Amino acid sequence: MRATMKKLKIKENMVNQLNLILTSTDQLKIEVAQMLYAAFCLLYSSVVGLLWEYLRYYQATLTLLYCQPTAGEISVAMKQVVPSRTSQCCSFFDMSSCAALGPAVLLAGCPTPQVCVEKCPEESWSYLTDTTDKSLLICKYHINPLVDPRSVSEMVRAEDCAPYYYESANLIGRCIPKLAEEAVDSILDIGGDPVANMDGDNITYEDMYGGIKWLSDTLNLQIVSQNIFQDFVESWWIILLALGIAMLISWLWILLMRCLAWIIVWLSLLALVGLLGFGCYYCFKTYSDLQDVPGSDLSYTEVGFTTNLNAYLALRDTWLWFGIIISVVLFILLLMLLFLRTRIRIAIELISEASKAVGYITSALFFPLIPFVLQIAVFGFWAVVATYMASSGKGHFKVYGATPNCCGDFTNGSFCEPDEFNNLYGSTGADCLFVGYGGDFYYDNLFWFQLYNLFMWFWAMFFVIALGQMVLAGAFASYYWAWKKPNDIPAFAVTESFYRTVVYHLGSLAFGSLLIALCRLVRVFLEYIDQKLKLSESTLAKFFMKCLKCCFWCLERFLKFLNKNAYIMVAIYGKNFCSSAKKAVFLLMRNIVRVFVLDKVTDFLLFIGKFMVVGALGVASSFWFSHRVFPSVKSLNFLRPTLNYYHAPVIAVTGGSYVIASCFFNVYGMAVDTLFLCFLEDCERNDGSEEKPYFMSKNLGRIVGMKNKKKKKAK
Repeated sequence: MRATMKKLKIKENMVNQLNLILTSTDQLKIEVAQMLYAAFCLLYSSVVGLLWEYLRYYQATLTLLYCQPTAGEISVAMKQVVPSRTSQCCSFFDMSSCAALGPAVLLAGCPTPQVCVEKCPEESWSYLTDTTDKSLLICKYHINPLVDPRSVSEMVRAEDCAPYYYESANLIGRCIPKLAEEAVDSILDIGGDPVANMDGDNITYEDMYGGIKWLSDTLNLQIVSQNIFQDFVESWWIILLALGIAMLISWLWILLMRCLAWIIVWLSLLALVGLLGFGCYYCFKTYSDLQDVPGSDLSYTEVGFTTNLNAYLALRDTWLWFGIIISVVLFILLLMLLFLRTRIRIAIELISEASKAVGYITSALFFPLIPFVLQIAVFGFWAVVATYMASSGKGHFKVYGATPNCCGDFTNGSFCEPDEFNNLYGSTGADCLFVGYGGDFYYDNLFWFQLYNLFMWFWAMFFVIALGQMVLAGAFASYYWAWKKPNDIPAFAVTESFYRTVVYHLGSLAFGSLLIALCRLVRVFLEYIDQKLKLSESTLAKFFMKCLKCCFWCLERFLKFLNKNAYIMVAIYGKNFCSSAKKAVFLLMRNIVRVFVLDKVTDFLLFIGKFMVVGALGVASSFWFSHRVFPSVKSLNFLRPTLNYYHAPVIAVTGGSYVIASCFFNVYGMAVDTLFLCFLEDCERNDGSEEKPYFMSKNLGRIVGMKNKKKKKAK
C-alpha cells in the first residue's frame, strides 16, 4: 500500500512539473500579455491604415521606382524619322547630360527627355547650323514645331525640342551617336558650326563621350543581367537539386552529431595541442640554429622600422618571443583541458542530447520556414509603405516662361494643372512644370512617419524572430522534461508549443522585441550622426561617437542573449518576461564557467557543420557547372547546361546552402541552449529522490555525479 502511494505521489509530482512547462497558471498575466500584444497590433495597424487611406486618396505613384515625365510624354517630328509611341528606338535630347551624373546614371537614368523613334537618325543636325527648317526638330508631344510661332532657338532654349542629334546606331533600343576619334578637349561641330546644348554652351568630345560611356555601362549591365537570368533559367532545376542535397546533408550532420560530437571536439583539441607543441619546438630550434649566424643578435632598435619582414625573421629575438608566446598559449590550453575536462564532457553530452531531440522532433527543422515567410512579409509590407510614403503628397506645378497677357489669368509662378495648361497655352512658350510634392500635413511630417515605420519594422522583425525562438524552446523543453523518452514526448511538440506561445506569451514576445527594437533605433540615429560627423575635423567627437556605437552594439548583443534565454524560461515555467529574464540571468551567472565552455564548444561544432555543408556544395557545384566533372562523358552533357557565366549558379548554390545550413544549425543551437537551461534547472530543483527525480539522461548524470535513488522494494 505504501509503495502504491509513493508511486502515485511521484506521478503527481511529475505531472505538476510538466504542468509548469505546458501551461500558465496565472490568468492575470495572460490577460496582461494579450492586452500588450493587442496594443502593439492596434498601434501599428491604425497609423499605417491612416497612411494607406491617405495615399490611396491622393493616388500616390511609385515615383521612386518609375520615372515620371515632367511635362507630358515625348514625340518626334522629323523628315527621316517617323514618330511612334510604340517604337523600340530611344533617342536622347542631350547625351552630354548623362555624363553629369556619373555613376549615378546607372540608377537614376539619363536626366534628359527621351524620344521614341522607328529608326535612329542617319545624319547629324544642330540648331546652330539650321535655324529655319522646323521639320528636322525632335520635340515633345504637346509641341507641334510646324505651327508653333516660336523660332527654332526659342523652342530649344525652352527645352521643348532637342538642340542637336548625331548619326546614331541602334544599341539595345537606344540611339548611340557615332563619334570619330577626336581630341578630348575639342569642341564638336556639324558642318563647321559648333554643337551647343539648350543653354548655348558648347559641347566637347569629352562631354559626349562621357554620356555615351555611362549609358553604355548601363546597357552592358542590362546585357549581363539578361545573361545571368538566362543562366538561372537553364540551371534552375540543378540549383534546386543542390539545395535539396544541402538540406539532406545538414539533417544527416545533425543526426550524426550524437556519436561524432566527442570525436570532433577531442580530435580538434588534440590537434591544436600538437600544433602548438610543434610550434614551440620549431621556434626554439630556429632560435638555436641562428646562434652562429652573423647579425642575428641585433636588437630591434638597431634594425629599425622596415617593411621587409624577412629582416625581423632573421633575428634570434623574434623566434624567442614567438616560442614564449606559443608556450604560454599551450600551457593555458593544457590547464583548461586539465581543469575543465568535466565541463567539456558535459558540453559534448548536451550537444549529443540535442541531436537526439532534433531526431525525435524532426518537424522543428522545418518550422523556421514559417518565421522566414513572416519576415519576408513584414519586410515587403515595410518596403511598400516606405516607398508609397516617399512618393506621397499632392504634386505641385507652376507656370514658367510666360509673357504678359499670353496665358489669361496665369502669370509666372502661378499654380497650374499641366494637362489643362499645355492644351490651352502650350504654343505660347510658357510651361506648366512640376516643382515638387507637399502642401499638406502628411508630407510636412513625412520624416517622422518614415521614422515610425522604420521603428515598427524593427519591432515586427524582432517579434517574428522571438516567436520562432520561443516555439522551438517549448518543443525542446517538452523533450527534456519527458520522463520516458521518446514515449512521453508529445506527438505534435512544435504545434503544441506554437499554440501555447500564441495563446499565452505574445505579450512577453512583444515586450522583449520592443527592447531590441529601441536599441536598434538608437544605433540607426548614431549611424546617421556619424555620417554627418565624417566632414567634421573634431577628433574628440569622432572618438566619442565610435565609443557610443560600440556600447550600443554590445548592448544589443546582450539584449539578444538575454531575450533568448528569457524566452526559454518563459517556455518552461509560463511566467512573464521580466521574472523569466531575471531567473535566467541568475541561473546562468551561477554556472558561468559551464556557459562559457558550452558556448565555445557549440560555436565550434556549428562552424564545422556550416563549413562542411557550404564548402562541399560550393566546390561540387563549381566543378559541375564548369564541366570539369567527367568532361569526356558526352552522355552527361544534358545535365550540364552551357552557361554564359557559370559563377552565377555557383554563387546561388553557395548562398542558398549557407542559408539552409544556418536555418538547420540555428534550430540545433536553440536545442542546445534550451536543454542546457533545463539541465541547470534540473540540477538545482531536483535531488534524485523519489519525490524529486532527475530528468537528465544517464550519461549526463554519470558525468556530473548525479543519479536517481533506487526505489525501495515494498515489503
